[in-house]
Amino acid sequence: MIKAFENFEVWFVTGAQLLYGGDAVVQVDGHSKEMVNGLNDSGRLPIKVVYKGTANSSNEVADIMSAANNDKKCVGVITWMHTFSPAKMWIHGLQILRKPLLHLHTQYNKQIPWDTMDMDFMNLNQSAHGDREYAHILSRLRKPRKTVIGYWQDPKTQDHIAVWSRVCAAWADAQDMLIIRFGDQMNNVSVTDGDKVAAEQVLGYHVDYMAFSDVMVYFNQVKDADVDALVAVYFHDYAHDKALEDKGTEAYKKIWNSAKAELTLRAVLIDKGAKGFTTNFDDLGDVNVEETGKGFDQIPGLASQRLMHDGFGFGAEGDWKSAALYRTTWFMTQGLPGGSSFLEDYTLNFDGDNTSILEAHMLEINPDIAEEKPRLEVHFLGIGIRKSQTARLVFTSKQGHGIAATVVDMGNRFRLIVNDVNCIKSKPLPKLPVASNLWIPEPTFEVGVGCWLNAGGTHHSCFSYDITDEYWRDYAEIADIECCIINEKTDYEDFRKELRFNEVYYLLNKSLR
Repeated sequence: MIKAFENFEVWFVTGAQLLYGGDAVVQVDGHSKEMVNGLNDSGRLPIKVVYKGTANSSNEVADIMSAANNDKKCVGVITWMHTFSPAKMWIHGLQILRKPLLHLHTQYNKQIPWDTMDMDFMNLNQSAHGDREYAHILSRLRKPRKTVIGYWQDPKTQDHIAVWSRVCAAWADAQDMLIIRFGDQMNNVSVTDGDKVAAEQVLGYHVDYMAFSDVMVYFNQVKDADVDALVAVYFHDYAHDKALEDKGTEAYKKIWNSAKAELTLRAVLIDKGAKGFTTNFDDLGDVNVEETGKGFDQIPGLASQRLMHDGFGFGAEGDWKSAALYRTTWFMTQGLPGGSSFLEDYTLNFDGDNTSILEAHMLEINPDIAEEKPRLEVHFLGIGIRKSQTARLVFTSKQGHGIAATVVDMGNRFRLIVNDVNCIKSKPLPKLPVASNLWIPEPTFEVGVGCWLNAGGTHHSCFSYDITDEYWRDYAEIADIECCIINEKTDYEDFRKELRFNEVYYLLNKSLR
């Protein structure tokens, strides 16, 4: 199990009935225990699976589902029908279940025992029958769920359960997620805004504003000795020119002030119990900071980079949806090696089949995706309220397959847009010393970008080297939101039709519930 998920559980409930007698239920129970132990011992699941027994009646189903709702350790429920379990007895339990649901269609025995199979065996081992009955009532109830089909000992089957388990953990994390906005959204930008009430209702996270005058209370409490210690960490962890360590230089002062900004933001987030934050480069405190000292003397880019590394969600220009989605991306990928980051579409490089997009931001890219050891540098940044020398980590990103995702508010629903991308080798940017990533969207630049634009995708995205489309499909299923996937199989015109069909579906959806 992954240490980060050690306080979580996935519950396993087996469907059965008493028609075939108590001995049959005892066998069902034994098989189920063996299967759960096998899943846990496989080493492929990030979260412990806990067997919660057989459900043989409507009351038993309802009791288990009610207990799952109220147990903070339970992040999801796996159901499997070992034998024929009349599905009407699942109705009330499924109606009250609020935790994510996975329907596992499997069988205890791998193959049919041709020479020995009798009617007793036939009556007991009826997953082929029971799971269809159960799936019908799930569909009748229009119950969101993931369906995994395959033998329970097969690695492929276990991997599908593992993906869902990670998403369940991230979903649970989002249900008490607080995002703090340091400053408002950038003026007149539409895509980073949205309905915060609907976001809390549908996606679970809460968004609060915090004035920089309140941030300054924490800023003034930061001790110089703590800042000195953090600067020493910077010089130890990152490549840098030795001249930056000269305490008499402006560059050192900027690094020192960046460390103070990091300690300030970290203190606020921890004190408030927040899991993410946004900044706005037009709101950083007193405009006369050089004289008053009542504000940040530079955009807190280095602080944002390092806080992302530690799992705090981040969104630039007040983009609270990206901040929350990045936290979810980071959380579900804990223990995986590739890394994740907030990114922004910056500029295009037209080069035939290799036409690509440079992903960057002013400063705020997570060093976890760096190809080589990041360099600590100080350069002038001429944007926003603080046009000054500014500390940052500079690097180019790793090559390989990745995935970018964003959430947009469509007015009557949230839409999750996902694009598989292939990160390629980037050239140095001597006049633009920032962190960057260079990628080609799938299936091609033209189709990938065209679909993203037609779906209303943002210029911000949450990127990961570790996850696949399956993670985001599972997330959208749990959240019960629209999901638009762009990958190597995507056809441009079919995608546009999908958007139109989705529009009709969501207009009618409320009348079906």
